[in-house]
Amino acid sequence: MWLLSFILPILRLYLVGVKVLLYQLFNKSFTLPVLPKQNGRVAIVTGGARGMGYETARHLASLGMHVVIAGNSEEEGLQAVKKIHEEGSEGKVEFLILDLCSLKSVRQFVQRFKARALPLHVLVNNAGIMLVPEGKTEDGFELHFGLNYLGHFLLTNLLLDKLKRSGRHDACSRVVTMSSATHHVGRLNMEDLQGRSCYSAHGAYSQSKLALVLFTYHLQERLTAAGIPVTSNAVDPGMVDTDLYNNLCIPAQAAKKPVAKMLFWTPAEGASTAILAATASQLEGVGGCYFYNGERTESADITYDHNVRAELWKQSCALVGLQEA
Repeated sequence: MWLLSFILPILRLYLVGVKVLLYQLFNKSFTLPVLPKQNGRVAIVTGGARGMGYETARHLASLGMHVVIAGNSEEEGLQAVKKIHEEGSEGKVEFLILDLCSLKSVRQFVQRFKARALPLHVLVNNAGIMLVPEGKTEDGFELHFGLNYLGHFLLTNLLLDKLKRSGRHDACSRVVTMSSATHHVGRLNMEDLQGRSCYSAHGAYSQSKLALVLFTYHLQERLTAAGIPVTSNAVDPGMVDTDLYNNLCIPAQAAKKPVAKMLFWTPAEGASTAILAATASQLEGVGGCYFYNGERTESADITYDHNVRAELWKQSCALVGLQEA
């Protein structure tokens, strides 16, 4: 039984990967349309120093947006800022330290950002890890669940007041959260969200991506009910050639290299849908959606279950020390 519980998440994850690669074999990444200028608007991009996060930050800055790159490496962050500035982007770019593995760091980041007295129009929850060895965050949470999901859950909630005040009903603030096709095979055990009974890196990763979609939809439900001018959407970037795959086993990494060259999308292509969700005029006021390759698509059936979303929200609030209301 234990062996089956360990193997099944691996098989499910790789089957999803094959399905995505077949799609990318016959379909190119969509081309971003001409997007409106973002002068005067402010964005935070987590994990914005590398990969898709960097491409997202770079593109938003090119549209005139003031971008705050949030990451856990000051050296990488400052290098990213310098590189974007050297390209002559119209917008301002800066770096603030944020370690999503630490709830204390999340709270300190929010305090530092709020001390800047800036508005906040766009929050891109991009940072993530994949298939890392079993471990815990500073607060004792399983790494995938803690960093990918709980860190962003707390960050978003602590920044909601900024997003609310910055948004208008004809120009909503936007929360864009990076998920993955792997959420389709995620399993959410409300009695064991940390995967302590039977840990699998593959299962933990797909669960964290499922949690992000559930969070996205429930957040939109709450925002809509309160009439707040903020939208919340989830994005699937596809299979993208980034450092996320560095934790694959050696045989899988060897097999990945030639496949990636032919079928994986570049970080810029992978970031395109997040950029669209963050800025496109046609998505003004549109929330509670799951986007893939530039189009709205269906997410896993369980993500439309209000009771599951509400229970995860309730437990998440308790875990990070927030009052549910």
